[in-house]
Amino acid sequence: MATKVVMEALSPTMEEGRLVKWLKQEGDPVDAGDVLAEVETDKAVMELPARGDGVLRKVLVPAGSTVPVGQLVAVIGAAGEDISALVKDGAGPPPPAVAKPAAPARPAPAAMAVAPSSPSLPPAPVAAATGRVRASPLARRIARERGVDLTVVRGSGPGGRIIKRDLERAASGAAVPALSVPSAGYEDVPLTQIRKTIARRLAESLGPVPHFFLTVEIDMERAWDAREALNALGEEPRISFNDIIVKVVAQALQQHRECNAWWQGDAIRYFHDVHLGMAVAVDQGLITPVIRYANQKSLRQIARETADLSQRARDRKLKPEEYTGSTFSVSNLGMLGIHEFTAVINPPEAGIVAVGAITRQPVVDGGAVTVRRRMRLTMSCDHRVIDGATGARFLQTLKRMLENPLAMVW
Repeated sequence: MATKVVMEALSPTMEEGRLVKWLKQEGDPVDAGDVLAEVETDKAVMELPARGDGVLRKVLVPAGSTVPVGQLVAVIGAAGEDISALVKDGAGPPPPAVAKPAAPARPAPAAMAVAPSSPSLPPAPVAAATGRVRASPLARRIARERGVDLTVVRGSGPGGRIIKRDLERAASGAAVPALSVPSAGYEDVPLTQIRKTIARRLAESLGPVPHFFLTVEIDMERAWDAREALNALGEEPRISFNDIIVKVVAQALQQHRECNAWWQGDAIRYFHDVHLGMAVAVDQGLITPVIRYANQKSLRQIARETADLSQRARDRKLKPEEYTGSTFSVSNLGMLGIHEFTAVINPPEAGIVAVGAITRQPVVDGGAVTVRRRMRLTMSCDHRVIDGATGARFLQTLKRMLENPLAMVW
């Protein structure tokens, strides 16, 4: 009996998936459990397994298409088995086509570049007026790294899509047909699954969640010296300031259980252990891998785990259980030179800490001006769960621990 292959919910929050590529082709033998395709979910690239034995008789959705969870994408059956009814009922949509969009009432928010200001620019033909370049994600990344203008490259992929081979030919000097039409001055890039999820989650957070913010400035001289001393021992992995922040936040949350909580609508859920979300920037978005039981782990364990989770997050290889279920989060932009910022709470969590850069600043100490290393932390609080004094006491504990690193071992 034929087996339906449907777009499965490969993550808890997944509503649709993009078929990155088929790993099995029509006519290939298939065993239950074999990986049929790679699917981009809202958080990672995951594997779509076969749920039956036989032959991959029909692929109904081509690679590159985005379909909702539950839609039929292929059929597995015995050789010679009649699958016409399944194919007819489950025929998927055609590959996405490039069409000229209706003129927006105001500039499209997805525009990636500012339109040219010159009034003498001649009108572009319809093919270029779409302002859209069809290219694979890998081709776009290579183009960014090499400074290649994709608008002057003719793609050789399906439907004229620019692929890696086209950029390699361009780099080698091989003849690549160039588009002679003028650029429309902007590029509309379809949303990836992760960017769609970020947009939805931000709307869910900033609208319904009543945020308020608390900022504290911390003297980091002793923490700086402690890190230098730990790394001088030569042990691996090396300790980063982010590792220290994660460790201290986890310990402070253990003391301030009222901040380690979820808003549940009709109840507040307080957690006994700390599962700390750590914001990591990835291509086209942000993901928050979770350090489970961070309050029970040593600084070296945290350093090892953060390095592993961060790398696999960037590679889009995290499992759903590795980026869901955090009880509190940390977002660190200090390494990018940001001194202070506010972060958006990740519901149903009640708080998140935004970490700024460590900078040398003049400080008045006992009537004299000295230069000290300072850092600002800003806590975003859900006022339904955390009151001002509650958040302030939590930040006081963070400040005390970071200014006196020995407090972390008590």
